[in-house]
Amino acid sequence: MTVDVLMLVMLILAIPGPERSASDVTADLRARDQALLDGVAPGDVKVWDAALAPEAVYVDENGSVMSRSEFLAKLKPLPPGSTGTIRILSYSARFSGDLATVIHTDDEQEVFHGQNISAQYLTSETWQRRGGAWKLLMVHTYSTLAEPPSITLPVTELDEYVGRYSAAPDLTYVITRDGNHLIGQRDGREGVMLKAEVRDVFFVSGALRTRKIFQRDGGNRIVGFVDRREGRDLIWKRL
Repeated sequence: MTVDVLMLVMLILAIPGPERSASDVTADLRARDQALLDGVAPGDVKVWDAALAPEAVYVDENGSVMSRSEFLAKLKPLPPGSTGTIRILSYSARFSGDLATVIHTDDEQEVFHGQNISAQYLTSETWQRRGGAWKLLMVHTYSTLAEPPSITLPVTELDEYVGRYSAAPDLTYVITRDGNHLIGQRDGREGVMLKAEVRDVFFVSGALRTRKIFQRDGGNRIVGFVDRREGRDLIWKRL
């Protein structure tokens, strides 16, 4: 091989290969995330152990913050009588150098002692490329709220809730009846339909973190309600 040819070969080898496209890397990360979700039901520690960085943090849907070792120790197969799958519904990734921020929505289907139950999750992640391999630095899974079934109350019962309520001298809430349903309106806001989950418990579509729980006196008359959000109450008294 002549010197000129040798130099040409060395020059070609020195040229870096084309960078993988963002869409290709996103597809790879999605496949890895699906494999991780597939490992939840059988408690597959191995697949998670390979993906998590040593300093990784996992925040589950109940708000528990776990280190890598704590999460792996908690990862167990579903108990007897339960089977389940988790499937990615949507997936997006954004890249900044060797970092990738990922958001995906997931659908869980479980058979629990013969009954079908489901849940949906919103998961955010941070991946980092280290030595050519992507590792998970952070996972935060949020359980999304689904609207519960509502019931229809008789008009005579709906009328019991109609009235004005106050939480402070400058804060009132008015409930009216429109046909076979109730409308609630706070000062300066548009009215919204109140749906009955059970008697004396109402919710608003799109605001599922909160329930309106009505209170009665010894004579079964409604005297107020509480806005309960994550176990904390804002008290409203009937005027």
